[in-house]
Amino acid sequence: MSNVIKKYCLDANVLIQAWNSYYSPKFCPSYWEVLNGLGSAGKIFIPEAVRDEITRADDDLCKWLKYSSIAIKSVDEKVIQFLHAIWAANPVHTTLVDNVKGRSLADPWVIAHAMREGAAVVTKEEKVTALNANRIKIPNVCENMGVEWMNDFGMVQEIGIIFHCQTSQPNFDSAGDYYRS
Repeated sequence: MSNVIKKYCLDANVLIQAWNSYYSPKFCPSYWEVLNGLGSAGKIFIPEAVRDEITRADDDLCKWLKYSSIAIKSVDEKVIQFLHAIWAANPVHTTLVDNVKGRSLADPWVIAHAMREGAAVVTKEEKVTALNANRIKIPNVCENMGVEWMNDFGMVQEIGIIFHCQTSQPNFDSAGDYYRS
């Protein structure tokens, strides 16, 4: 058995969509506590480009991220080498970034950092399978480069995160009738 800690490189959409909907800290604060724990343990990280994408909006997620324990990885020579390898591997990889709309600017960095760290990429993007697609997505490039990828639910399952729910409302039985505990 290996003592190597599996790492996960998070795409911005993983944090943004979770914060704004299904893991909102309003009703799932434990998810964000778990992420902090995973960050402290060195299991998850984000590239600087992801941090920059999230902190463009001065919102509550931006504030949380500034004080979180999630490592923010800087670009170094190896990351740049991996980025060049991504561009050189297939001309279609250049469509990963939408330069016209200024979107997905962090996407190649997510993959390059994952390659640098030997990490799995965690993204909400889905693989593009249409042959006539104008752009490809992170999963396509990951597969082309031999990098493991998954969505955040896959990461939650793989790590073994289990949520325990409780209500802030009075206690009710299965028929909807109130009871005292």
